[in-house]
Amino acid sequence: MDRESGQWIILMSMILCVGIFFLAVILNQSILVGQTTAESALEFPKSDIHDLRAEVYTISRTPAGTCPECFRDLTNISLERKNAVIYVANNSGTWTIHYDNGVTSYEETIGYWDF
Repeated sequence: MDRESGQWIILMSMILCVGIFFLAVILNQSILVGQTTAESALEFPKSDIHDLRAEVYTISRTPAGTCPECFRDLTNISLERKNAVIYVANNSGTWTIHYDNGVTSYEETIGYWDF
């Protein structure tokens, strides 16, 4: 062996260590992204929004302002479940629903009821 063989071994070892370090960083970030995505999917208030849509559907099928139970249910959905801000508006047959509980903001415009 000559005197330069040892330098190549040290250089290749260093390159290998840097490569392993970058792979570890990428693996760590991918785990965090997967966890955040899963938490977002679990925290989405799907049942609250489904209940809200059902109440708006009931209101849309009754004459305007004659469904006090529906408005009480909307109040329960907004205040007693998760302190959500709910805005429902009817613009000549097109319904606008806005839901915001501080974590999730959802907005939907419904022109045709498909359920």
